Amino acid sequence: MHCPFCQHTDTRVIDSRVSDDGATIRRRRVCEACGERFSTLETIELKLPAIIKSDGRREAFDARKLRAGFDRALQKRPVSEEQIEAAVRAVVHQLRMTAERELPSLRVGEFVMAELRKLDHVAYVRFASVYRAFEDVADFREELDRLESDHAGEGQLPLLGSEPAPGKSRKR
Repeated sequence: MHCPFCQHTDTRVIDSRVSDDGATIRRRRVCEACGERFSTLETIELKLPAIIKSDGRREAFDARKLRAGFDRALQKRPVSEEQIEAAVRAVVHQLRMTAERELPSLRVGEFVMAELRKLDHVAYVRFASVYRAFEDVADFREELDRLESDHAGEGQLPLLGSEPAPGKSRKR
């Protein structure tokens, strides 16, 4: 590993720690030439499938785009960073498990919707409205009705004016 300060090729690892999720190793290093210390992150590099866009273009998978999609859907929603990171990791894991070389973007969108549905119903409907190109209020109503029937009594606040789930209070 080259020193980022003096570009010397001889650095020594002085400490290694595995991250909480076990996906990365943080290594503390010292340069033998200039004595500066720095940290490196070591991650597993697995080839993820290429994404086939709706217009037929193929793109390399970009985890930043995936995270940005979650962030847009979950904007101003009560979901923690840890929950969002776990959802992103779950989608990446599903992509790896497909063992496909290429996947349509629609399939990635389905993975994202499944994770958002678990996290926050409002974020799920936001994402679904763009992903499925809702054209009018009837499309929203159909999706809300489907959500209400699929998830009745699962602990999240109701989407429409019905009574709160047991143990939850409604803010006014």
